[in-house]
Amino acid sequence: MSSHPPAPIRRKNVARRAAAFGTVIALGAGMLSCQAVTSDGPGSDTQKPTTAKVALPTPNQPFDYQIGHPYTPPKDVEAVSRDRTAEPARGLYNICYVNAFQAQPDALGWWQKNHPDLLLRDGPGKLVEDEDWGEVLLDTSTASKRTRLAKIVGGWIDGCADSGFQAVEPDNLDSYERSRNRLTRQHNAAFAKLLAQRSHAAGLAVGQKNTTDLLPERPVIGFDFAVVEECGQYQECGDYAEAYADRVYAIEYTDSGYRQACAGWGGKLSIVQRDRHVSAPGSGTHRHRAC
Repeated sequence: MSSHPPAPIRRKNVARRAAAFGTVIALGAGMLSCQAVTSDGPGSDTQKPTTAKVALPTPNQPFDYQIGHPYTPPKDVEAVSRDRTAEPARGLYNICYVNAFQAQPDALGWWQKNHPDLLLRDGPGKLVEDEDWGEVLLDTSTASKRTRLAKIVGGWIDGCADSGFQAVEPDNLDSYERSRNRLTRQHNAAFAKLLAQRSHAAGLAVGQKNTTDLLPERPVIGFDFAVVEECGQYQECGDYAEAYADRVYAIEYTDSGYRQACAGWGGKLSIVQRDRHVSAPGSGTHRHRAC
């Protein structure tokens, strides 16, 4: 029996917005030395401390967001985010996209066969779904389930490191907002902490994906930088910039959001405008520009 679901086809996940946050102490520069902990698996009491050197992003790196379809980056690009099933771009700072809090539609059968109790259900037992993307939420509500989920998702994170990525962005941190009150932000923060530990143990920096209402939890969770969607459109760029000492990769999808992001944060943050399909050149919908 396979220990991991089949390799999924990734897609763009439009950001959901949350409340503003209080002041957070910013992270220092350079290489981060992490004391990380991993677990042998569910029910294990064995802790393996690991010291790893994690390469932090450089603020205001020219950036491209390629989680839909990888392609040769523009010549000036220094950092790129790609799906965990894609190859890193040679010579660049590579961020590995992982859908960590929801099940890809084409992997749902694997979850139902192997780990049905790790899928979130409502009172009558019906699967709780993110209707925008047709994705069932993963159940982060108990410490036991979080440990088991961390073993599975942690395997994907290890795969990112093995492939040569320098960082990881675990997506759908805000799944609790779509959980019909079955999950809380504390549940997801606790799971994110496990993923951050696993990422650091593998030598990867870990990015917070959206969700301003979890910015105050950043020091406890262990996030190193942020990957955010439409912070210009929703006037959130400053919140992330303060929390992460400008280590922010910002993706805008509208002309107005791009103009606002560039007007306020151009030259400080890594800002790019992409099409909502995050498509490759030649597709007819591809768009890429940066400020």
